[in-house]
Amino acid sequence: MPIPRQPFDPDHEGPLRGVRVLDFSRLVAGNMLSLQLADFGAEVVKVESPGRGDTLRDWREAGVSVYWKVYARNKKSIAVDLKSSEAPGIILDLAGHFDVLIESFRFRYLEKLGVGPDRLLERNPRLVVVRVSGFGQTGPYAKRPGVDPVNDEVFVTSLADCNFSRPLPQLFTPASRVLDGRTRNCLSSPGRDRAQKEGVES
Repeated sequence: MPIPRQPFDPDHEGPLRGVRVLDFSRLVAGNMLSLQLADFGAEVVKVESPGRGDTLRDWREAGVSVYWKVYARNKKSIAVDLKSSEAPGIILDLAGHFDVLIESFRFRYLEKLGVGPDRLLERNPRLVVVRVSGFGQTGPYAKRPGVDPVNDEVFVTSLADCNFSRPLPQLFTPASRVLDGRTRNCLSSPGRDRAQKEGVES
């Protein structure tokens, strides 16, 4: 069945209108998550490093930051020097005005700055804190960095001693997409709740 063509309305509000997202993430996984939220109508504010910006800006095709143009759509940007002495206070001040905070820092980097989830939730008890990492926040690999190729390699290695009677099917989905999908379903709940209250199909 063909998908009916929908007219483009630049003023149309999505189901996540009114939800404010503060995005400290870098590269693909966190940017994909905040991109989906922005596409559904959330107000997303990217926090970038002064001067350089998000590392994804450096991924270029023919001199053009194509990936950044894709992943940064529908977002706003501000610059904060996280190495400055004022950074912890700025983060706490910002957290008080947002519904969701996304980060993909090194292991417990926010805690080192003195603004871990406990402090953030003291400032804003309704804040949803999303921590994007290769291996989670607990367990033996928690301190290790990880991206999609690393996670795929770990999975393949774990199957090395298995005896399969036939070749494996294509099993691997980039971890960022899986993580984004699972987290996005949770974060979309404000939009679903609003739609139900307003009698709109989600």
